Amino acid sequence: MIRRLVVVGGLLAALATVATSAYVHRPEGPTVLASQAVPPRARAKPLPAVAAAPAEPAASPYVIRSVLPIDGPMRIGEAHWDESAAPKTGTLVITVDLAAQVLSVFRDGHEIGAAAILYGADAKPTPLGVYPITQKDADHRSNIYDGAPMPYMLRLTNDGIAIHASDVQDGSMTHGCIGVPIDFARKLFGAAKLGDRVIVTRGERLAVGKPVGAA
Repeated sequence: MIRRLVVVGGLLAALATVATSAYVHRPEGPTVLASQAVPPRARAKPLPAVAAAPAEPAASPYVIRSVLPIDGPMRIGEAHWDESAAPKTGTLVITVDLAAQVLSVFRDGHEIGAAAILYGADAKPTPLGVYPITQKDADHRSNIYDGAPMPYMLRLTNDGIAIHASDVQDGSMTHGCIGVPIDFARKLFGAAKLGDRVIVTRGERLAVGKPVGAA
């Protein structure tokens, strides 16, 4: 069984700032409407200028706002998808923790999908890093491994690393790709766009406040 806690606590440390902590308190100052302005001869002194309050920072897609309510460890081949708590549109971020063997999908900080995965080991390990999706192909076949089917392929690198549907079973591995259950792969393929980021780590704790991928 796969301990999902590692995903939220380890891989996503760079995303784990509580959403409300991103906002600053906006002090209130006196407001004088134009229709209520005092005539010039009645003014003793001009009112002191009120400093403009700092603007609230834009919502970051790298801040966790909600996670799927998954009880207990995930089993190999298990997958969940629920967009009900997320906005219909927004920035999609896909995170992969090889140590936890879990992929999570976030839209504007709301987790909409999570799946236990296969990944590369031995001679062809899955590389760590931050990758944009550069190609989508629902019916892709491998150019390297004798035309092996790679349904719902999301390409990450030019040398054959991708996310795609696989028969996710205990003891299996890939040639460096990230394999997910086919129903989950279909939903992820529909949600992801070219350029969306995929962050692959091995359980490292990244410093909150630094760009994702920074040491």
